[in-house]
Amino acid sequence: MDTTVTTGSEERVWGGGNRPMQASYGKLMMWFFIVSDALTFSGFLASYGFSRFKFIETWPIADEVFTHVPFFHGNYPMYYVAFMTFVLIMSSVTMVLAVDAGHRMMKNRVILYMFLTIIGGLIFVGSQAWEWATFIRGDYGAVETKGGRILQFVNAETGERAALSEFAATLPGERERHERKTGIWFTQEAALPSYTVDEVVEGLRSSPNILIRTEQLNEDGEKTILNREQTLERIKDATLVVEGANLIRNEYGSRLFADFFFFITGFHGFHVFSGVVINVIIFFNVILGTYERRGHYEMVEKVGLYWHFVDLVWVFVFTFFYLV
Repeated sequence: MDTTVTTGSEERVWGGGNRPMQASYGKLMMWFFIVSDALTFSGFLASYGFSRFKFIETWPIADEVFTHVPFFHGNYPMYYVAFMTFVLIMSSVTMVLAVDAGHRMMKNRVILYMFLTIIGGLIFVGSQAWEWATFIRGDYGAVETKGGRILQFVNAETGERAALSEFAATLPGERERHERKTGIWFTQEAALPSYTVDEVVEGLRSSPNILIRTEQLNEDGEKTILNREQTLERIKDATLVVEGANLIRNEYGSRLFADFFFFITGFHGFHVFSGVVINVIIFFNVILGTYERRGHYEMVEKVGLYWHFVDLVWVFVFTFFYLV
């Protein structure tokens, strides 16, 4: 008959009970949640990587998309995204300090560091909302061809992107959105773009310094710019003016890029927002002395684990989505 021999130390570690490995039930459940959520984010990022590899020749260049900084006009590639990342990482540092202060039963320091963590989270969420709004609105505009390709415009003299407002003509005529009263079969129509295809075509023909830039990447990893003759020939395929990005069309290039951007950054933003709400609740509990009366600040440590997780996930999102 088989017998199992265990030492005293093994029994203390693996003996079970409600504190295996000296971890409370709540802390273990938080770790289980983090592991499962990490697998979910891994699947999303793997899908993004597969799609980008499959459509690498037409994938938008992040440095040409995320170039905006609030209250500053100009081209600042990735500056604001880097600032958001720095703020979120620093909020993780303040959370570490809050947990350490909790272990030392230093209530006032826990309050201070948790307050700084909440402020960092709010700055990040607000910055991400601003980035979404800027991405959705767009600032240059483009046209879509019959085959669903996006054609952007550049100034041949400067080599920089040209906005539709810089060259589009103004043609006489009245533009009216489709309304319910105009027909039996009605489909809700989106807001009209600033210019019609005819106005873009006419302005392009009368502006010899404007050229078309396609989605296709050349050997140098840059978007292909057509010459003047190719530009005038290619513009004949234009069927729709595109401004900004949404789940259907994207002025920056492949629609999948916008789909993944909204889904992955939105899912992560939801996690950060949830973390801020939880932190606010714990913050007020600390002020009220709830954990002081319990004799420990384990709840601060548990919410700290979650906060470190969302910070770590953003490092991967930032690397895969913005840098690579």
